[in-house]
Amino acid sequence: MKLQRMNRRALTLGALAVSGALALTACGSDDNGGSTSSNSSSSTNASSIKCDNAKGQLLADGSSAQKNAIDAWVKAFSQACGVQINYKGGGSGAGVTSFNQGQLAFAGSDSALKPEEVTASKQVCSGGQGIDLPMVGGPIALGYNVPGVDNLVLDAPTLAKIFDSKITKWNDAAIKKLNPSATLPDLKIQAFHRSDESGTTDNFTKYLIATTAANWKYSGGKAWQAKGGQSAAGSAGVAQQVKATSGAIGYFELSYVGDGVKAVSIDTGASAPVAPSTDSATKDIADAKVVGTGSDLSLQLNYNTKAEGAYPITLVTYEIVCDKGNKASTLPATKAFLTYIASEDGQKVLSTIDYAPIPDAIITKVRATIAGLS
Repeated sequence: MKLQRMNRRALTLGALAVSGALALTACGSDDNGGSTSSNSSSSTNASSIKCDNAKGQLLADGSSAQKNAIDAWVKAFSQACGVQINYKGGGSGAGVTSFNQGQLAFAGSDSALKPEEVTASKQVCSGGQGIDLPMVGGPIALGYNVPGVDNLVLDAPTLAKIFDSKITKWNDAAIKKLNPSATLPDLKIQAFHRSDESGTTDNFTKYLIATTAANWKYSGGKAWQAKGGQSAAGSAGVAQQVKATSGAIGYFELSYVGDGVKAVSIDTGASAPVAPSTDSATKDIADAKVVGTGSDLSLQLNYNTKAEGAYPITLVTYEIVCDKGNKASTLPATKAFLTYIASEDGQKVLSTIDYAPIPDAIITKVRATIAGLS
């Protein structure tokens, strides 16, 4: 999707999240928040969205990688149900922190909750805990801006060396070997990473650890650990820097590629390099395993896939919510919104804006879990 289109949509959607003080709507919070008139529990005339007495305002934050998807969903849901949802998209780390501080109705994270984060969530989820609901899939694209190079191929060892400042020129021998027909310039590589704690960083570095540990000596996590390079906040910030900087490369989800930013194809060892797309990401996500326990549905992705047409640098964004102990005044709206985005219609939206729907076997479990939230 083009960045210009994304920005126009963001401006339109931003209007939906304004007016009045927003409720601090965490599970177990004492803030009652604002409210509007009750909505009908029946489907709206314009869509199949069921409002189920949803009302008021919801505050959410987290993964910037899913923000374009959340914006599209919020627009449809708000028009149908009259509920205002303000999703900040301040990064996965910020979302989890705010959720566990009792400030949010739900959070978005590209990484599943860690054990200590689950423990912390019990303080705001009365009688329950925070759980991970996989909702948005998609490839982490390596976007680049190299004049005269339209079809760049890289592999895991080369990417690791680029982002660890070991390969510093675009005409390096390792890059030439992977792109024998390309005219690679004698141009400095400007590698951009996230400045904020990010699940996108976590997933990208998990890929490097899984595939080329000898070239990536860092432990991984939401915070960037390698030395050198440049940084920007959020997926949008990294994408904007790549677009503006000749010789730049950075990582962000596919919806930020376009308008001067091209995407790297990955040499996985399959018969042909794989470009990021909704289809190639879905092929990888379909191989994921549910490793969460109870109502938690966290997944284990296969970063080391060599399957034909499967893109290996893939993330799944979770919506984090209390399984039990959600705030009574905001539970109807939270539950109705999550029900919509997990529905067949909600998931269909994803492929139109460069995200990958969650495979049927997984999203069916998500729907059943949402129905049981209390």
